[in-house]
Amino acid sequence: MLPRVPTHRYTDPLDRIWLTTAARIGLRVQRTAEAYASTPGDGTLLLADRPHLDQDDSLAQMILHEICHSLVQGEASFVERDWGLDNESSRDVPREHSCLRLQAVLTGAYGLRRFFAPTTDFRAFYDALGADPLTPRWDPTTTLAVLGRQRADRSPWAPHLAAALRATQAIAEQAAPFGAPLSPSEAATELWGVVDAAPPAHPSGLRGSAVPSVDRTCGTCAWRHGKAGKCRQSGGKRVLPGWPGCERWEPTPDCQDCGACCRAAYDLVQVSPRDPVRRKHPRLVVVRGPYLEIQRRGDRCAALGGGAVTDPDGDARLVPYACEIYGDRPKACRDFENGGEHCLTARRRVGLSL
Repeated sequence: MLPRVPTHRYTDPLDRIWLTTAARIGLRVQRTAEAYASTPGDGTLLLADRPHLDQDDSLAQMILHEICHSLVQGEASFVERDWGLDNESSRDVPREHSCLRLQAVLTGAYGLRRFFAPTTDFRAFYDALGADPLTPRWDPTTTLAVLGRQRADRSPWAPHLAAALRATQAIAEQAAPFGAPLSPSEAATELWGVVDAAPPAHPSGLRGSAVPSVDRTCGTCAWRHGKAGKCRQSGGKRVLPGWPGCERWEPTPDCQDCGACCRAAYDLVQVSPRDPVRRKHPRLVVVRGPYLEIQRRGDRCAALGGGAVTDPDGDARLVPYACEIYGDRPKACRDFENGGEHCLTARRRVGLSL
């Protein structure tokens, strides 16, 4: 009898999907016994080999987690060691939290939030996230996650990341009925048993929301406007007030804890010579050539309070943003439409809106 010569090699379907996805994004995956997860900044992604992973780890989840780090850190991080993160101290713990918020958002859209849960020491933070991982929006770890979610729709991550999540969803939905223990003595349930139903597509064409709530409808969303009920998030499509909200649903922003238009979103606020703010708050008005403007401090309006502050004892804390002259604010600020197109642009720039 002639010896059989194999002509093909079997690989796990999810391994194949995510190894290919990593390559399409620009990452070469290498397995190693020397590190759990690391990147030297040359496009190589070093991930622990199977014997060094926990039993609920998968190569797919490991790759996804590192992709989420790259999304939070931005494209420039591809050439930095470990995405520019300090793994030896607690300095970048907030960025790890941002990564986990983003991972929950991306996977929740496909019913994979529990299936693709991280198995690191930060698992407790991940499990404690609420139905909407992007709340509260004022939290700096949330704004970083929102900016990462925005990047997911751009190159080099798009369209490959979404395609991988869709493919994983399709496999997971078929495998889920087979995820129960094979016998009463079996110690652990297969991960295939923790696959959830993906949220339905939204009628507008936007992605559906994984956050169940009767209060989140198109009729209560900040971005539905005008008598025709058009949606600023969907490029002006008409949406009905009774439709459930999509993943971009938001309540009307509160100007006194947002401050997006007063921060890095816009560079200046012009003031007319007759504007009352010139008389009431002269210290805030400066001359710029032929124009009068509200003074700025760094990338924000000088009248805007809040943000990250340091207490006398050296502890940092976050204070809600608030305009200190809101009742006397210039006409340009009074005319700025809350929930308008420019409001959405400003919130997107600072990581408050998708």
